[in-house]
Amino acid sequence: MRKIPLLVPELPTAKELQPFLKRIDAARWYSNFGPLVLELEGRLRETFQRDCRAPLSVCTVSNCTVGLELALQALDLKPGARVLIPGLTFAATAAAVVRAGYEPVVADVDPGSWLLTPEIAKHACAKSRVDAVMPVSTYGCPQDPAAWDSFSGSTGIPVVLDAAGAYGNQRAGERPALVFSLHATKVLSGAEGGFVVSPDAELVARVRQMSNFGIGAGGLVERPGTNAKLSEYHAAVVLAMLGRWDDGAKRRKELHRLYIAALAEHCPYAILQQRPADGVYSIMPVLLPAGAHAADAGDKLLEQGIETRCWYCPAIHRHPAFSGATRAGTLDTVEALGDRLLALPFHLSLAPDDVGHVCRRLQTVLGGAGR
Repeated sequence: MRKIPLLVPELPTAKELQPFLKRIDAARWYSNFGPLVLELEGRLRETFQRDCRAPLSVCTVSNCTVGLELALQALDLKPGARVLIPGLTFAATAAAVVRAGYEPVVADVDPGSWLLTPEIAKHACAKSRVDAVMPVSTYGCPQDPAAWDSFSGSTGIPVVLDAAGAYGNQRAGERPALVFSLHATKVLSGAEGGFVVSPDAELVARVRQMSNFGIGAGGLVERPGTNAKLSEYHAAVVLAMLGRWDDGAKRRKELHRLYIAALAEHCPYAILQQRPADGVYSIMPVLLPAGAHAADAGDKLLEQGIETRCWYCPAIHRHPAFSGATRAGTLDTVEALGDRLLALPFHLSLAPDDVGHVCRRLQTVLGGAGR
């Protein structure tokens, strides 16, 4: 049987890593903000600075989830502060809020982009207290940084953007902090890791200090922290991946275009997220027509050797750990999306014929649904 996996991570070869490993051997510096980590932070800052007028600061962290926690803690909100998050997101978004000592408040998303937008946030803030907002660049779809700048400027409410899977798409603004993932499944990977980008240099400095147990001047712990430092070895992987970024981004854009064309031909009733067609993505989600169930379709595709996933489903408020979370009004769109979102195989090992095969099999599984 022809088997097509959902994901095949892209990581550097031993040959690509070797120059960086030799530098580690020579320096004998393995963690604690070593030279490769600082080089990586500088290169990332330069990348984001190209599209942002405000001076930016960057701090790497051991993973995106702890980066979200530290960025929230660095806001110095009161204990139990209420943080607005979308109902359609990965569990780590809500978990980071709870582990930072705050209360998640679950909001609906836009029916076209599937994002928690500034407009939705403003509506939620008008109805109940919101102390911070953590929108998500869902499925790699970028948030509008200028719109969130305007939101924070008009409301005074801080924003921490969960941009875990949106490297290459999400730009920085002049107010929010952004947190990215460097997990093995992401378009830029260190196998594990993450980083925080913000125009607020003091916030990034607090994140850096808290990522090193909270140790400040004179070796004194000024605020409780954790061990969230990125190692030199993880930095080496990311630096090696940056060397092949242009080629990988180009191939991912082409893969996305192939999927759009194949879905239009074979499954025109499948709805796509409203996101930039030329984005650099690691996930290919589709909304199945009304009456179809993603889990059932996924099971049938698996019988034919095609792996899929119901990414971010069930929604946050359906998980037992967060079922008691406050809701910012009804979650009509989140509920409508929940049973019908299916992520198709998306990775650089796919051939053009694989994309056509997946879409033809999906067409067979769905039959005439939605037509």
